[in-house]
Amino acid sequence: MSDKTRIRRLPERGVEDLEVVYAILDEGFVCHAAYLTEGRPVVVPTLYARDGHRLILHGSNAMGLARAVRSGSPLSVAVTHVDGLVVARSAFNSSANYRSVVVHGQGRLLEGDEKAAGLDIVIDKVLPGRRADLRPSTEKEIAQTSVIELSLDEVSAKVRSGGPGDDPEDMELEVWAGVVPFRLEAGDPVPADDLLPGLDTPDYLERYRR
Repeated sequence: MSDKTRIRRLPERGVEDLEVVYAILDEGFVCHAAYLTEGRPVVVPTLYARDGHRLILHGSNAMGLARAVRSGSPLSVAVTHVDGLVVARSAFNSSANYRSVVVHGQGRLLEGDEKAAGLDIVIDKVLPGRRADLRPSTEKEIAQTSVIELSLDEVSAKVRSGGPGDDPEDMELEVWAGVVPFRLEAGDPVPADDLLPGLDTPDYLERYRR
C-alpha cells in the first residue's frame, strides 16, 4: 500500500485482497474518472472494463479525459456500488452499505491493434457475447474513439456491510433502526421499433444479469 492508496478515514473498512477488488470492478461498467486540465480538477463518468490487472476506459476521442492523458495528467478512477441505506438511531451513526474501489495512476492511450482489441474487451465485458453479433468497427469509428489503459498497481478498496452501529446509550430509544437494501436488476430486453421482423432476442440478452 502506498501513500496514495492508504485509507485514512475508517481504515478498518479497507480491503487489500485483489480478488475482492476485481469482483467489485467486474460488477460495474460505469466509473468516474478525475483528471487535471488548465489547473482545475474535472470528473467525468465513462464506460470501463477490467482486463486482468488493468482497467480499459472508453470514450470519445475529443473528450477532455483523452486530452488530459495526452498531456500527461494523472488519473483517479472511482467505482462504487451502494448496497443499502443503514438507518441508525442517530443521524451521526446512519450510513450506507457500499463497496468501492479507487485507482490512481498514469493513463495510456491505446493505438492500432491494441486500441481495436480494447474496444472489443469493453463491449464483451459490458455485454458478454455481444461483439460476435456486431459488424466490425470502421476506421472512422475507431478514430473517433479513445481507449485508455490504467494499471491497477495503485488501488484501494473499502467495504461497509451489516446493520447500524449505534451508541450504547441510544439502544433504548424508541426509534426504528435497520437497513434498507438496494438491488440493481436488469429488466427484460425491449426491441427497437425498427427491428427487422423475425429477429429473436439473443440468448445472452435474455439471460443477462449484472
